[in-house]
Amino acid sequence: MLPEVVFVLGAPGAGKGTQCSHISKEYDFVHLSAGDLLREERQRPGSEYGEMIEEKIRNGEIVPVEVTCSLIHKAMQKSGKSRFLIDGFPRNKDNLDGWDRVMSDKTKLLFVLFFECSRDICTERCLGRGAAGSGRSDDNLESLQKRFNTYINDTMPIINHYDRLGLVKRINAESVPEEVFQDVKKVFDGAGLQRIAN
Repeated sequence: MLPEVVFVLGAPGAGKGTQCSHISKEYDFVHLSAGDLLREERQRPGSEYGEMIEEKIRNGEIVPVEVTCSLIHKAMQKSGKSRFLIDGFPRNKDNLDGWDRVMSDKTKLLFVLFFECSRDICTERCLGRGAAGSGRSDDNLESLQKRFNTYINDTMPIINHYDRLGLVKRINAESVPEEVFQDVKKVFDGAGLQRIAN
């Protein structure tokens, strides 16, 4: 059986990570954040990609897709599980093409979970996260401007692409996390995904 995948997309600060941790507790999905995997790889001693990843992240640019796909694939194999939330990926056409080339025959895409949230709210959340010591080199105003531009120019066309295929589930991410998760549960229950029995 092919591993099942849900892509989780939304602007920086839309609450993707928060919602993914709720989903993985309730529905037995493994949460893989493309950004976290890249940040871990960057810090791994002797990583051949570390320096390049650091530079891309700092400039709000997107890391080459082969690197990201190989890190995602390794993490999937290592987990021994069969259901995955892939958070913050695919973020541009290159990511999408790379995934289709490298991973589409190794996985089954269930749907794309899209968290919609205004730029103002997202910015406020990211700056708050940075001020609270998120340890992320990109939670500052300058990097955020770049990340938003990347999101609008590169990621929105991907969401529109999946929308045309009827695969996008939109969630209003502007309210408090608990309320947002109620809407997320409707999507997962509606897709017939079973909850973990307590």
